[in-house]
Order: sequence, then C-alpha cells, then structure tokens
Amino acid sequence: MKTLQKLGRRPIVLTAPAFVLLIAVLGIPMVQLLLTSLNAPAFSLSNYQGFFEQTSNVRVLFQTVKISVVTTAICLIIGYPTAYLIVSASKHVRIALIVLVLIPWLTSGLVRTYAWVVILGDHGLINNLLLNLGLISSPVPLIYNRLAVYIGMVHIMLPMMILPLLSVMQGIDTSLLAAARSMGAGPFLAFWRVFLPLSLPGIRSGSLLVFVVCLGFYVTPQALGGLGDAMLSTFIASQVASSFNLAPTAAAAFILLGIALVVLSIFGLDVSGSQGRAARATRKSLPSPLPSFAALTRFLKDLAAPYRAKRWTAQLYSARGDSRLSSIVGAVFVTLVMAYLLFPGLIVVMMSFSGGPALEFPPSSLSLKWYRAFLGDPSWTGAFWNSIQIAVTVAILSTILGTLAAYGFNRTSRRVRSVLTMAILAPITFPAIVVGIATYFGLLKLGLLGTRSGLVLAHSTGAITSVVVIVLATLANFDQRLERAAQSMRAAPIQVFMRVTLPLILPGIIGGAVFAFIGSFDEVIITSLVSGFDMQTLPLKMLENIRQEIDPTIAAVGSLLTLMPLLWLMILYATWWWSKSRLQQLSAKPPA
Repeated sequence: MKTLQKLGRRPIVLTAPAFVLLIAVLGIPMVQLLLTSLNAPAFSLSNYQGFFEQTSNVRVLFQTVKISVVTTAICLIIGYPTAYLIVSASKHVRIALIVLVLIPWLTSGLVRTYAWVVILGDHGLINNLLLNLGLISSPVPLIYNRLAVYIGMVHIMLPMMILPLLSVMQGIDTSLLAAARSMGAGPFLAFWRVFLPLSLPGIRSGSLLVFVVCLGFYVTPQALGGLGDAMLSTFIASQVASSFNLAPTAAAAFILLGIALVVLSIFGLDVSGSQGRAARATRKSLPSPLPSFAALTRFLKDLAAPYRAKRWTAQLYSARGDSRLSSIVGAVFVTLVMAYLLFPGLIVVMMSFSGGPALEFPPSSLSLKWYRAFLGDPSWTGAFWNSIQIAVTVAILSTILGTLAAYGFNRTSRRVRSVLTMAILAPITFPAIVVGIATYFGLLKLGLLGTRSGLVLAHSTGAITSVVVIVLATLANFDQRLERAAQSMRAAPIQVFMRVTLPLILPGIIGGAVFAFIGSFDEVIITSLVSGFDMQTLPLKMLENIRQEIDPTIAAVGSLLTLMPLLWLMILYATWWWSKSRLQQLSAKPPA
C-alpha cells in the first residue's frame, strides 16, 4: 500500500518499464550504431565520406528524397480537398466517409501493394481490359516504373494525410467563415484568409508523417518499381543481408535519419503563430520595388470602392450557399478518391473467389479453391499462426506498458511530459528502416536475433508508442475530479484506478491494443531484418510470394486481410458504445 501511495505521488515512475524496454531494444543499440558508423574509438567520418564518394549512393539518396517529396505533395494535393469536403458534409455522410478512409488505413500495406501488382501487371486488370477491347495489341508497361511506385505509395499514404487534416479541420469554427462571407468576402477569399491558415497544423502534421514514413519505404518501391526506382531502404536492407560489416550500413542509416530529423526540426515548429505574424509584419515593412504600380493599384481599388460597398450592402443579408455545380464537382471528387482507396482491395476480394487456374477479373466462375489451398498449406497456416501469436503477445505487453506510461505522462508536469513524449515517439517518427537496423543490432547483442522473443520485443517498440498516444488522448478528456472524489471517500489508490479510472479509459486502452495488434501483425521491414530463417510470419510469406511468383493463394490471404479492418472497426465501435452507455448509467444514477 505504501508503495502504491509513493507511486501516486511520483507517477513518472510508471513510465520506467516502457522506457527500459525502448532503451534496451532501441535506444542503446542506436547509440552503439552511431559509434560504429563513426569507427569508435578512433572516431572518423570515413564511412560517411565513403558513402558520398560513390555516385550510385548519392543518386539513390537523392532519388529517395525526391520520391518522398513527390509522394507527400501528391497526398497533400489530393488529401486536403478530400478532408475539406468530408468536414463540409452532413454528419451521417461525414461519418461514413471517415469509415471509408479508415478501412484502407487499417488494411495491410502489403495487401494493398499486391493489389496494385495485380491491377498494373502485364497480365493484370488494366492490360487485360485494354486487350479485350482491342485498344492495344501488346501489354502496356504500367508496372516496374516510377509511375507505379507513386500510385502505390500515394494509395498507402493518402489516409495518413487525410486523418490529421480531418482532426484539425473538425476543430475549426465554421462561424468564422460565415462571418467572413457576411462581410462581403467570396467563398475563395474566405477560405484563403480564414480556413487555410487555421488548418496549417494539420497540413504540417500530415506532411511530416507522410514524408518521414516514405523515407523508410521498402516493400512498395521494390514490388512496383524497376531497377532505377530503388530507395535507400532497399540498399540498407541488402547491405545487412550480404555484409557482416555494419559500419557502412550504419552510416547510410544515419544519413537517412539525419534527413528526417532536419525536416522535423524545421517544419515541426508552429508556423501559424507568432512566426506567421512576424512574416506578415516583415512583408508590410518592406518597400515596394514598383511604387508606380502600387500607386496605380491603390487608385483602382479606391475607384471601385463605391461599387464594392453597394454590392456588399445588397449581399449582406442574402442567403449564401454553394452552387449546385460546385456540389456536384465536390461529390465526384470525393467519390473518385474513395474509389481509388477502396477499389484495389475490392479487386483482391473478388479475384480470390475465381474458379479458374489463374487469377482473373471478373471471375469466369466462383470457387473457394484458393481459400482451401490456403487452409491446406502448412506453410501458409504456420506463418498465419506465427503472426497471430506474436501479435497477441505484443498487444498484451505493449498495452500494459503503454497504459502505465500514458498514465504517468498524464500526471506529470507539462514540460516533463513534452520531453518524455518526444522520446517515446521516436520509434514512429524515425524511418522504419533505421529503427529496423538499430533493433537488429540490439537483438544481435542480446542474443535474441531470429527468436520469437526477439520479434516480440522488436514489434513492441512501435506498439508501445501507439498505445501511449491513444491512451494519452483518452486521459486528456478524463475528469480527474472523479478520482479525487473517490480518494475523499478513503478509497485506496488501487481501488481508485480499478473502480474509477480504468472503466472510463477502457475504450482508449482497447483501441491501443487493437492498433498494437494491427501494427505487429502487418510489420514487414523490422521483421525481415530480425526474424532470421526459421521464424516466418504471414507478411514475410506474402512478400516472398510477391517477389518470386504470383501464387493465386495469396489472393485468398489478401482477401481475408482486407476484410479484417471491418472486424477492428466493429470492436472499436462496440467498445465506444459500451463506454457511452456506462457513462449514461453513471450520470443517471441518483447520488447516495
């Protein structure tokens, strides 16, 4: 009891188990890897110099940054209007569209990559359709090029751009836009001067997330791109597999990490606050290089002032609504985006029921033969159960440690919480290939490389982060006065947590566990580096089939994984509904 009371007074201690695991598996190996890249204890930059002396390395590095930037830009161009239109829709339509965005986001990235292999391949959906229509005489090279890489990467990363934008846009007070419109501003001007500046945090967060994740992309460029589309992560992974000298590999990994940290340090600042105002003040104070043109502009504005005042008076109390044309264009745009996100998964599901000797769309006959092949193949079922067992273990471990850490963060000062939160976010803010190399190095030192325990620890580094983020968001809305009320009734700390806190934050805990399970079950990059030859998971089995041959059985596996997000959403909804009904029961219960 005294120990619990001490922990209540020092909640920061609750974060210790999570940090011990992160430091042991990722933190210390990261430092050792840095020292290895610097040839410690001699300390030299020869490995970095050797990297930049090879023209091919510089070309791959530049190509990696270019592909990441272009993918981020495309995601922003598509994602921003999509998020804006979703927020502008009615409540029921908005909820339905958000669910449609969540479904592909929760679907395995490997399955979505495989879907594009099926669609864009020489004997894929598009080429077969064009051949049957007689529009082409031979397959068009739609795959193994840069365009295919962009299509696949944008498809995978677009939900990650839309969701942060939605989070910010839903918090913007739309009455500000109405106020701007009532003062005579047109729809575009009201958007440009009011809505866009308020949505900059979402643009920044979404762009940073997409860019950093793209830097570590490994599977999609390899499966859809050609030899000239390789990214640095592929180079690093091949170095680990073919060389026992980790120093050059470590240098390449830290070059990639350095790019990510530079971008995070530059664009991670609040550009919508004082900096924006300072920039505007600076622009106003600068002398105009064309004074005569500025004077002419002011004269024309003054000349048009009476007309603008008359139009503003006439339109001040008029009903303003979007034109039918803009509504139609917006609906068509959102429909196309949703089709782009969902259509590949639907193709895989429909092709998995094909009864022919090979995959075909539309299926000439319906059959469950590929599902029976999956269930009857020990290599597939064994990999599936390996993934299930590892993911369940990771979910349990990371949920316990992540919940304790989140509770400790929530009870500490804001300054300490911000520092510790940035530290625990490292596994998901660093490129995945860098985390994989450091984890590989750490498990190698611990003697756990190629073991089930090693895989659980490797997956838990990122899973703990997901749990902490989700549970922290739940605790942010938790009323701590309920705990103090229970304490005033002489309830012990453990009773307060079990009877008051835990039931109210349970939806966040279950949500964190679900995302921890999904992250572990779908993990490819770290697993491919640390699993060894004996431990095969379902994503590794799928990756092997995608590389070597298009086994029709993989369509059945992809179909099952495509439908799994519906199960996750049902679990999350059931948890939310149970929590809501419990709160209603508590609020309706009369005081004793």
